[in-house]
Amino acid sequence: MNLATRGGQELVGRSAPIEAVRRLIDKAAHHRLPVLLLGESGTGKEVVARAIHNASPCGQFVPIDCGALVGTLMESELFGHVKGSFSGASQSKRGLVELADGGTAFFDEIGDLPLEMQVKLLRLVQEREFRAVGALEWRRVDLRVISATHRDLKTEVAAGRFRQDLYYRLNVFPIHLPPLRNRKEDIPLLISHFLETRRPPGAPALHAPAEIMELLVSYDWPGNVRELEHCVSRMAAMQSGSSLEVADLSTALQFHKAAASIGRLAGATANEAEEPFELSPEPPVVPLPETERRAISRALSATRGERTQAARLLKIGRTTLYRKMKEYGIK
Repeated sequence: MNLATRGGQELVGRSAPIEAVRRLIDKAAHHRLPVLLLGESGTGKEVVARAIHNASPCGQFVPIDCGALVGTLMESELFGHVKGSFSGASQSKRGLVELADGGTAFFDEIGDLPLEMQVKLLRLVQEREFRAVGALEWRRVDLRVISATHRDLKTEVAAGRFRQDLYYRLNVFPIHLPPLRNRKEDIPLLISHFLETRRPPGAPALHAPAEIMELLVSYDWPGNVRELEHCVSRMAAMQSGSSLEVADLSTALQFHKAAASIGRLAGATANEAEEPFELSPEPPVVPLPETERRAISRALSATRGERTQAARLLKIGRTTLYRKMKEYGIK
């Protein structure tokens, strides 16, 4: 397993796209230029941000969720305030930016930051200084700025939702994180990693059978690595034995499994059946039991009732086929 481990954060994989990200992490760590992490939600932008910080550790790594900065206290959360600056300010308070002085400020989902705060962030990035709410003097800071977004900031700039000058200040060293569907060869490594690192102390080691591994690799994971992690963690929590079980797959994966079985069946029977085999169009949503029942019935029909061959077409064991036939009342 090829892991880039930095301060407890691990970038898992050995695909060409993830190796390219590793090289950029190493380059970004050698300077203090603003870094912009781009990619879909769940691709691991905070992991990469922490890796950049921990590759040349200095000061604190302070994550700032821009989507959570709402309301009148937004500026105070970022830059702090002095005592008496507004109602309820009974004492002075340091902001997140001051906390990151000497280290790294990670602005997650920077595209969600309101325009009125973008102009204040621009001064921080450009001049390395800020002013707390109610303060008269500007305070200088030395920090690395890393920002991340799943949005297309060029589109946001064109729509007037993001400042063009701030975009150019942040987009000095961009790093594009690939979606998981573009590096599927890393999925087995990620699964093994999650099974090992999420295993409670003293609990037996878990493994993913070939059937489950094949299914998880074939899925496109719209939620990317985060979705895969949650899926594996959920399956692991359901186990009392030593391996993951198909029955504990999420609903989305169950439907994907049924659809994959139908697809395999169509391809296999088109080649092996004496007469052309075509699947009739399905309605947009078919309950999982009905989908499985239809797939099994058509497999048996295509193999003239030969159960061993039908199980092979569906890529399931004969015991599973017999159990499903009994469950659905198929003779």
